[in-house]
Formats: sequence, structure tokens, C-alpha cells
Amino acid sequence: MNRRDFLTSSVVAAASVETLLTAPRSEAQEPAVSPREFYELRFYHLRRGPKTDLFDRFYRQAAIPALNRAGIDRVGVFNVAVGSDSPGLYVLLAHKSIESVATTPDRLLADPDYQQAGAEFLNATAGDPAYVRMESSLMAAFPAMPKLETPSFASGGKSRLFELRTYESHSKKANKKKIEMFGQGEIAIFRRCGLRPVFFGETLIGPRLPCLTYMLAFENQAAHDQGWGNFSADPEWKKLRAMPGYTDPEIVSNISNAFLRPAAYSQI
Repeated sequence: MNRRDFLTSSVVAAASVETLLTAPRSEAQEPAVSPREFYELRFYHLRRGPKTDLFDRFYRQAAIPALNRAGIDRVGVFNVAVGSDSPGLYVLLAHKSIESVATTPDRLLADPDYQQAGAEFLNATAGDPAYVRMESSLMAAFPAMPKLETPSFASGGKSRLFELRTYESHSKKANKKKIEMFGQGEIAIFRRCGLRPVFFGETLIGPRLPCLTYMLAFENQAAHDQGWGNFSADPEWKKLRAMPGYTDPEIVSNISNAFLRPAAYSQI
């Protein structure tokens, strides 16, 4: 079994058949497009100083163009505005299929333009590394929101604020119930109240399992505060959260969040 086959098999084994359902394809075809996207969320631990500039140059000049050539048309890069582990940057990749997750690293290695443009970052030595560590999670998009949505106000270099939230549960059954709750009305209430979703993902591989992660976009802090205020006071939300089986004590054991600012070259 070669490296690509092993990685594909490992990822597939981590999720249900329903989650990883894709159309059949022949070897000559491009990776089949899944009904739902798969999200790779990376977090880079950096050192203060010139390495943060190196990271920006690498993603702006080498990584994002190469990832776009590999079929990932939206790459988000975010600085931590409020949260732990600073300096650190999140990178969000929206894959069209599970096979894209498995084959993208090899596609990048075979891309000479990527290797040349990113040489300083890629060839960093052990004595002077480009970053401290990189953590990653693999998520499957919720059935209720199968595709990533770029906020309409993201164009033109406008300032924007993102909130990244992770909900942990005590069991996989409880985690699935919370995902169901989002699909049964919570996402719709979000939209009505001015909370603009970017993605909702069920974590298949990553830390703090079982959990889910989602991202919201705001034009500014005032819009964030107004949206959450609307949501907290919404009658439909109060009704939904009080339903047996959907209450926080039953299905959510911990919530964590971070506020992010996109890099100037971020595609999200």
C-alpha cells in the first residue's frame, strides 16, 4: 500500500459511509465531487519576529496559488485577534472531496512553481525552523450547510471579523444530536438574526473529540454584538434550546471560541 492509498483509507475509516459518500469514478477522472465539502483547519504555532513575515510570504506567494491550482479554490488565512497561542495563524482549506484531502500534499510536492516560490519556507533547517508546530483537524460539512459560504462583504479588502467556535460533547451520540439541532432550525435562526455562517463542520479527525466547529463572519465588533444579542432574545431559539434532547446539559459539555482577523491575502 503506497502513501496515498494509506492516507485515503485512514480518512475514510474515520467517518461513516454516509459522511464520505462520493460518486464512482475511474482512475482517469478528476476526484469526484462530494455532496458535502471537507474542511481542513490548520493552526500554525509561530515565533515572534521575522518568521511571521516568512509565513505570510509563503502562503501569499506559494501556498495559496498552488492550492488553487490543485483545485482548492478558497483558502482562508486568519490571525488570532483574541484567543490563546499568539502568535498563531489558522489556515482553512475547503476540499471538494475526501480524495482531495489525501492527494493534495502529493500534488503540491509535484508542483515546481510551488517548490520554487516557497523554497525559503519549505527548506528551513532544524536549527532555524519556519514554524514551531502545526496542528490540523479534518471536518465534514453539515448536511444542513454542505458548502462553505464566503461573506458578501469580504471583497474589496474590507475589514471583517471572524468568530471560530468549537462545541465538545460527552459522547458521539450527543455530538450528533447537536448537529441535528443545528439542522432542525438553529442555522436558520442564526441567519435571521444576523449571524452569518461561513462553515459548519463535524470533526472526523482532530483534538477534543467528539466535537464540531463552525465559523461566523461579521463586518465589525458592533455587528457581532448585535447579532448575538438578537439571537439570545429570539423566541424560536428559546423554544428550540428548551426542547428535551436539545438542552445544553444533555449534549454540550464545553464551548470555546476565538476571534480572528483575515490576512490581507486571505480568500475568505
